[in-house]
Amino acid sequence: MKIAIVGSGAVGGYYGARLARAGEEVHFLLRSDYAVVRDKGWRVTDHEGEWTLRPVHAHDRSESIGVCDCVVVATKSTANPMLPPLVCPLLGESTMLLALQNGLGNVEFHAGYAGAERVLGGLAFVCINRVGPGVLEKYIPGSVRLGEFSGAALDRTHDLAARFVRAGIDCEAVDSLAAALWRKLVWNVPFNGLTIAAGGVTTDVILARSEWRERAWQLMLEVRDGAAALGIEIPESFLRRQMEVTYPMGAYKPSSLVDYLAGREVEVEAIWGEPARRARATGVVLPKLEELYHQLQTLMRQPRTTPAKSG
Repeated sequence: MKIAIVGSGAVGGYYGARLARAGEEVHFLLRSDYAVVRDKGWRVTDHEGEWTLRPVHAHDRSESIGVCDCVVVATKSTANPMLPPLVCPLLGESTMLLALQNGLGNVEFHAGYAGAERVLGGLAFVCINRVGPGVLEKYIPGSVRLGEFSGAALDRTHDLAARFVRAGIDCEAVDSLAAALWRKLVWNVPFNGLTIAAGGVTTDVILARSEWRERAWQLMLEVRDGAAALGIEIPESFLRRQMEVTYPMGAYKPSSLVDYLAGREVEVEAIWGEPARRARATGVVLPKLEELYHQLQTLMRQPRTTPAKSG
């Protein structure tokens, strides 16, 4: 399968490198890392140790890639308005578009310019950081869930999931993309948000301080309530599991915190704003989520400084 990765950062770079290592033809669209990855490949540390993917199909423009069987969009949702000119040259008559992005509203956006019949959504339950140009580190095994924008999983959904599995990735095709998206929010809403709101701390600090740990739990409960308002059931056991898996991450910086500390735009609308709006549209208000959403909006308007290390 010829696959293009649009957004070759931590998530896109890692999963693209795994797929290429397993024999898929993977092309990476790169910006700042283009020259390094072209010349030196990807250097990865994960559950298999340290390894390098080289040579790499590295590109700095879509036109040099050409039409693909699958386009994986792994950018932040904040980059969505810039994507159509990058993605459209990669689309053929039967090309799939997999949005491997956080939050809500992404698949709807891509369906608007690429066509709903092309679009799948994906959720990566994983901790990956880009620690240098072309250098990626994954901290827990993690998993990926894939679903169709337009309905239940199709043969192509299962085929794509099987390719991820052959690449050594825990991956499963699901029949409800909406349910998978809300399940991902159970972790992203509290931990991506509170690590910023608490002053730029890592996840272990949130868990170690009772007031922040309790706030994280209450936010998880509200995400569950928001999902329920839309007919999606998330059991409390899943919430507790999300707490449990966070402890082994140690001093982990979620992607939103990394962006915040680097002065980049944070996915405030996709991760916090849109879930709150969708719940409210059903008549369900999520006060703690809305409080965090407005707190983050305020912080984004203020000058940013890198905090002192906690510990």
